[in-house]
Amino acid sequence: MILPSASPLGWLLALAAAAAYAAPAAAASRLSAEGGRIALLLAWVLHGAALVWGLVGETPHFGFAPALSMTAWLVLTAYAVERQLFPQMQARWALAALGAAAVLLALVFPGQPLHVAASPWLPLHLALGIASYGLFAAAVVHAWLMTRAERQIRLAVDAHSGIPLLTLERLTFRFVMAGFAVLSATLIAGWWFSETLYGRAWHWDHKAVFSVLSWLTFAVLLIGRSRFGWRGRNAVRVLYAGAALLLLAYVGSRFVIEVVLGRAA
Repeated sequence: MILPSASPLGWLLALAAAAAYAAPAAAASRLSAEGGRIALLLAWVLHGAALVWGLVGETPHFGFAPALSMTAWLVLTAYAVERQLFPQMQARWALAALGAAAVLLALVFPGQPLHVAASPWLPLHLALGIASYGLFAAAVVHAWLMTRAERQIRLAVDAHSGIPLLTLERLTFRFVMAGFAVLSATLIAGWWFSETLYGRAWHWDHKAVFSVLSWLTFAVLLIGRSRFGWRGRNAVRVLYAGAALLLLAYVGSRFVIEVVLGRAA
């Protein structure tokens, strides 16, 4: 169900963020490196402000699209930090397009109104879940960069990134390990404090099943890399599979509830 935003300020922030993302993404060839950085920084700030307003504004909302928007914002945050360490990393325009799409999606599907939580620990549990989404999304972006660089090397094409393939691989699995740790904490908190958080005991709904399946997939990936040296395309395929399962957990279930069924959770 599409819910209109009750706040003109929320619409203004979201549209400004989308425009700020879209401008450098559409004019990549005409912008200087410094101009591109400034445009992306402005978009990142506006995106963050739109997210904050969506959670604490006049009518706070949350759902599958705001979760994706937060994930995109976290990926851009990770990219901004990494650019300080690896200035030659080239993913700015693809991430700008991703940010614009995420902001507009959250504007069209703002989710359901947030109510006062029964437990003060619920915001922490949700924050852990979104953090795991962001970390694994960053791992997927790095895996994509790694695959692209590997393909360009095989075709004898200059990758223009200057980042060694092994460095990209290490970064990818660092994000996987961090995401796995945060996802483990999220699942433990959800299981142990289920009655406190949600007023009911743990039960195997779609979100729980897909979350546990994704955790098992990432566990297999990390064990395979540690014990059997998994790397390259096979490791990336397992990473993509785990990320898809995790996406189906919260975002998929909320999409079905909000859009397909058109009702509150």
